[in-house]
Amino acid sequence: MINYIEVIKEVKCWARKVGKIQKEHLGENMVLNTKSSSVDLVTEMDRWSEEFLMNAIRDKYPDHAILSEEYGKHDIASNYLWVIDPLDGTTNYAQGLHVFAVSIALQYQSKTRLGIIYVPVLDQMFEAVRGQGAYLNGNAIRVGGKAELRESVLATGFPYDRAENPDNNVNYFSRITPQVRGIRRMGSAAYDLANVSAGLLDGYWELNLSPWDVAAGVLILEEAGGKVVYLPEKRGVSLVAGNEVICQKILEEIRAVDSIGS
Repeated sequence: MINYIEVIKEVKCWARKVGKIQKEHLGENMVLNTKSSSVDLVTEMDRWSEEFLMNAIRDKYPDHAILSEEYGKHDIASNYLWVIDPLDGTTNYAQGLHVFAVSIALQYQSKTRLGIIYVPVLDQMFEAVRGQGAYLNGNAIRVGGKAELRESVLATGFPYDRAENPDNNVNYFSRITPQVRGIRRMGSAAYDLANVSAGLLDGYWELNLSPWDVAAGVLILEEAGGKVVYLPEKRGVSLVAGNEVICQKILEEIRAVDSIGS
């Protein structure tokens, strides 16, 4: 069994190195390609960042499997699986906006044991090792304590295929928006989860995410005392997150919309 406390120190170094290069090249003209739709971008920096992280993992842990956004799964027989999103918030990055993050998680026997989310421009390092609490730049963090939607600021996002698929979160957004203090659309699921973990946002929901979007963030949030409820009836990885009370209130609104449509 590896020492996760020691491993996370190394992982944070990797993330800082990647983040430094991302920050240095922010705002430059770059080659843009699309993946599943015309709005689902991938940049040269996505690919460079992924290659850097995958090489670092392979050099240090050659017997570990890797699941990454652009490459997919480097599938070898292993109890260990690294789940990485080298640049979460590609659309922001391509626009020159400062909200993007490096997300890295390590799972053992399908359970996430450590996770980091690094936000280069803000130099924010969110981290957690299972059972050891959650931290932001070395300071312990906890989810917020609000109990009413009307006092809460939430975050959400929308699937890339929102123009083609009606299961696109617009109906939930329309119902919840009038009931809360505010809703933020950060453009990075990892950063949304990190901010909920630190009590900077009060709750979050989103549909049709991928494992690399949430693996690190879910662990950090749970270690910060938060709750995550998955929506298995929805597409991909769909979830609601927050403290237990706010999480339940968001879930109730989603269920109410679903009952109207059924």
